[in-house]
Amino acid sequence: MTSSSDSVNAIVRPDSYLTLHYRIELASGPAAGSVFANTFDGRPGTLQMGSGQWAPGLEAALLNRAEGEHFTFEVAAADAYGERNPDLLQWVSRSMLDAGAGGETLEPGEIIEFTAPNGGRYSGVLKQYDDERALFDFNHPLAGIDLRVEVSLLGVL
Repeated sequence: MTSSSDSVNAIVRPDSYLTLHYRIELASGPAAGSVFANTFDGRPGTLQMGSGQWAPGLEAALLNRAEGEHFTFEVAAADAYGERNPDLLQWVSRSMLDAGAGGETLEPGEIIEFTAPNGGRYSGVLKQYDDERALFDFNHPLAGIDLRVEVSLLGVL
């Protein structure tokens, strides 16, 4: 309970800069219950609202919360990182895979970064490969997964 002599805690706005602890748990899918990220047992994270660091649905759950709050919320996949897009499972040539790997031996499950023809960078998860080609999943790793997020707002600027 706060009294009138207590200072008012800052409220999260769409352009706020946050210092926070967070724990993101998978709430659906084959790995439901596993933790994707957790800062509670280490250094807190920072988040610039509106900069694309977190999905809009995750940021929306932080809006109008007060500095000092500790809360948990759930976000459906569609409002977090979207549903899985089957078109983002793509085969690439083995020569393209080898160029992206920089000569290292790769195993399925590893994330490889590529350079697009326009100079942009993108990442994909290696699913399988043979002598001629490799299958990559270019979906966000959290696409298609409902999330449970625990947050402790340490600072709001």
